[in-house]
Amino acid sequence: MGPWESWVRSAVMILVSFFGLHFALLFVSADGKRSSDLAIAAGIENQEVELSLVNEIVNFLWEKGQQAYTHVWPEMTFGWKIVVGTVIGFLGAAFGSVGGVGGGGIFVPMLNLIVGFDAKSSTAMSKCMIMGAAGATVYYNLSQKHPTLDLPIIDYDLVLLLQPMLVLGISIGVVFNVIFADWMVTILLIVLFLGTSIKAFLKGVETWKSETIIKMEAAARRLGSGRDVVEVEYKPLPGDPNKKSKVSVIENVQWKELGILSAVWVAILALEISKHHTATCSVAYWMLNLLEIPVAVGASSYQAIMLYKGKRVLASRGEAGENLKVHQLVLYCALGLLAGVVGGLLGLGGGFILGPLFLELGIPPQVSSATATFAMTFSSSMSVIEYYLLKRFPVPYAVYFAVVATVAALIGQHVVRKLISLLGRASLIIFILAFTIFVSAISLGGVGISNMVYKIKHKEYMGFENLCTHHT
Repeated sequence: MGPWESWVRSAVMILVSFFGLHFALLFVSADGKRSSDLAIAAGIENQEVELSLVNEIVNFLWEKGQQAYTHVWPEMTFGWKIVVGTVIGFLGAAFGSVGGVGGGGIFVPMLNLIVGFDAKSSTAMSKCMIMGAAGATVYYNLSQKHPTLDLPIIDYDLVLLLQPMLVLGISIGVVFNVIFADWMVTILLIVLFLGTSIKAFLKGVETWKSETIIKMEAAARRLGSGRDVVEVEYKPLPGDPNKKSKVSVIENVQWKELGILSAVWVAILALEISKHHTATCSVAYWMLNLLEIPVAVGASSYQAIMLYKGKRVLASRGEAGENLKVHQLVLYCALGLLAGVVGGLLGLGGGFILGPLFLELGIPPQVSSATATFAMTFSSSMSVIEYYLLKRFPVPYAVYFAVVATVAALIGQHVVRKLISLLGRASLIIFILAFTIFVSAISLGGVGISNMVYKIKHKEYMGFENLCTHHT
């Protein structure tokens, strides 16, 4: 089992354990009365005490008719909050777009602590900014070539495998965002982001060392010193300044794959819009939810079969992308679903999962960033539409900050690409990725813990929301 497979299994187990615990607690409330009667009939006082404790926990997590959420939308007036928020949003979008993670981990605290939105509205607003940054980055990358191969910088086959599951995960994550309490989200966020940031940083160090070896060998050859060059096994890294790196968009886009991706997006979007015209928790509501599964699973399965049979390859992985095993393809799809759930739940781009995963697969940093951002364009736009239907953000604010993120992403892409060309260090992208995830973990985790302490002090309701009686 490779290191990335171990990391994937760990991430999936964390998520499954986290959600499984909370759903188990929900079922306890249904069985509480029956268990209590049995304990009384048996006359076992210790069991009564234990049952009472469990019921208290369940009552804390779920109280009938309790709604902890009321949105807070500040007036859109020019002042220091808008100025500071614009500067932070600009920097977050610039770094996030380069790293391929969107920047939501910086957007959410900025919108919450500085501009003044409530936590869940900040999550929805951050998706608008991610969509703007991702769209601008994709526009910039459509004419870019793979750094070492005669291919587009976006790996369309990899996106076609993951994106349908990513969009399906977004739909699930948005529902979880309504149901789960903030402290539950905070715990998941801290554990997941600290792990991925450390993993990305270590990958950056490894790539930096490989780049240094290449530079030293190239310098030795140029000088013709005649001294022996240390034999070290490495893979060639991107950064050849003599290679043609930019072509026309028409020539560079793989239109068939893009058409399939768009069709899946439209199909799931149509189901989402139809769902919001039905009564929540009605039979039609759940039927429309379930119909998303065959659409997403069918598209990803089709691509997986093509890859398994060798009719398509993940060319950006080189030879490693030609012979994919069944368990590898299943894990890729599972990670796409996981990234979508986390993105919808936390209001962040799926790039926080996809970016580190692509790097572990041996994909060059430029391709990893561009491909993760391309996938995020579909997932973030889906989230924005869903949050709009839930009336989770004010449109004027959303448009303004989306424009800020768009401009920042274009500038960030241009500056960093120039630096990579000048320094020959594609590892800069990996370090930016690790830095952005780490800052997101600290900022979002800090805000979540602060809100949790405040609610505990004021004895506010901190349990699950009821999706069926949720009011926007």
